[in-house]
Amino acid sequence: MVKAIRIHEHGGPEVLKWEEVEVPDPKEGEIRLKQKAIGLNYLDVYNRQNLRNLAPPLPYTPGMEGAGVVTAVGPGVTSCKVGDVVAYASLQVGAYAQERILPADLAVPVPSSIDPVVAAAVIFKGLTTHVLINKGFKVERGHTILVHAAAGGVGSLLCQWASAKGATVIGTVSTQEKAVQAKEDGCHHVILYKDENFVDRVMEITSGKGVDVVYDSVGKDTLNGSLECLNYSGCLVNFGIASGVPEPVRYDQLVPKSLRFVLSSIGHYTDVDRNALQVAAKELFDDVEKGVLKVRVNHKFPLSQASQAHIAIESRKTTGSIVLIPDDE
Repeated sequence: MVKAIRIHEHGGPEVLKWEEVEVPDPKEGEIRLKQKAIGLNYLDVYNRQNLRNLAPPLPYTPGMEGAGVVTAVGPGVTSCKVGDVVAYASLQVGAYAQERILPADLAVPVPSSIDPVVAAAVIFKGLTTHVLINKGFKVERGHTILVHAAAGGVGSLLCQWASAKGATVIGTVSTQEKAVQAKEDGCHHVILYKDENFVDRVMEITSGKGVDVVYDSVGKDTLNGSLECLNYSGCLVNFGIASGVPEPVRYDQLVPKSLRFVLSSIGHYTDVDRNALQVAAKELFDDVEKGVLKVRVNHKFPLSQASQAHIAIESRKTTGSIVLIPDDE
């Protein structure tokens, strides 16, 4: 028996329960993983609340990303072996556990130079960022982009990667502290959205032209403003609804400037093209090794205190990544 966080009912952070669970032997195509670290994603909060009625069937173990050591492999597994350090990210839940079973084709090798805690912190957010800047909208030199929540886990990586590609990056944040981080992460312009209207400021920065793309993970509070910030044929890429579900987008909001609205997800790699998953993960870890991407592991919690971690991320007072460390570590 091992320990894991289990959810038996939807609700607040208090529904996260620390319990004993059994972990079976891996089946065909599976591996067993002793986890070193687990990443926390805002999708974990959505599922806990059943915000979009898409939560897994109850009861379940939450979590979608982590890193650890392979302790057993099932029949037919050739992509990794016992003793390998791997990371994974998936829309499939089950990460909040000391040990777990995982489909082997979701595991990606972690270079020896990268700490498993860093790998767990960056794998989901990094692959999400890779999808956003390559599939949602292909960011290239000369583009001007707007990133909401620029100091968050994905926002931080978005700013860094897009800046490295030669784009001009505008970021929105809530505090001066977060503004400092956003600047360090490559934002050329930082907007304190509590102190100034971000639409007016974006138009001022771009001399009224607007931006090529807005990356919006906030949702209800920002979506209409995000549409206003776009230039002709601009693209709004939505990948989250931290402030709630937006009102439906009207036809007349999209047509006048030939706007495009894209929903982007890590599922493009984990569910649609797992060969691309391996390529994207290698690019991600390569850029972490080179220092192109700085992974901000700003908050660590024992796995048994996952409820406290959820309270922290929902407060919007966190920056960078939150990582859960198994209590036996």
